[in-house]
Amino acid sequence: MPLIKLENVSKVYQMGETKVQALKNINLKIEKGENVVIIGPSGCGKSTLLHLMGCLDRPTKGKVLIDGRDISKLSDNELAKIRREKIGFIFQFFYLIPTLTALENVMLPMTFAGVPSKEKIRRAKELLKLVGLERRMYHKRSELSGGEIQRVAIARALANDPEIILADEPTGNLDSKSGKEVIKYLVRLNKEKNVTLVVVTHDLSIIKFFERKIYLKDGRIIKEESP
Repeated sequence: MPLIKLENVSKVYQMGETKVQALKNINLKIEKGENVVIIGPSGCGKSTLLHLMGCLDRPTKGKVLIDGRDISKLSDNELAKIRREKIGFIFQFFYLIPTLTALENVMLPMTFAGVPSKEKIRRAKELLKLVGLERRMYHKRSELSGGEIQRVAIARALANDPEIILADEPTGNLDSKSGKEVIKYLVRLNKEKNVTLVVVTHDLSIIKFFERKIYLKDGRIIKEESP
C-alpha cells in the first residue's frame, strides 16, 4: 500500500462568487522512503497539493489516502493526530518563534505531543547536531542566517520522528548556496532515516537532487520522471 495516494483528486476554492479550480483529477502514488520533487510555476496548484497530502485541507472530489486512511472521512482531531505523529512540515517562511531559541523552537512540537521534558531536550539537541547547529542551539532567530534558520525548521520538522516530510518552497527565501545545502540535508535525511520526502518548488536548480520529478501545470500533472 502506498504511504500517500491520491485518486482522481480535484480541489475547488470559492472566491466570492468565483470558483477557482486549483487541482484537476490528480492521480498519484508515493511509496514509503521515496524522495519526490513537484515542480511548476506559481499558481499551478503545488501548495494545494502539498496541503492535501499534509491533511491541512480536504479534496473537493476524489480521495486522499495517508497510510490507507481516507482523510475526507476523518474528524479534525483525527487529522491533527496524523499531522502530529506522521508528518513534518517545512515552509518557505520558516515560522520560527522569534522569542525562542533554536533549541526551544525544536522542542515545541514535542511539547504539544506530551513528550517528557528531559526527553524533549535530549532529542532537540540531537536533531540540531544532526543539521550541524550544535553550536547555535541557544541562539534566537535574529542571530541566525537564513540557511541556519531553515535548518532549525528541518530539525523541528523531525521532532516527532515523522514518516513524511513535506516542504513547501524550502529554498524560496535563501540564496542559491544556502538553498542547495538545505536540499542536501533533506535528501540525506531521506536516505539515512528512510523518511518519505516531498518537496514542491519552482526552482529548477535543485531538482537534480531528487530521484522522482513530477511536473504540474494548471492544476494537472503533465509529466513525470523517475529512475
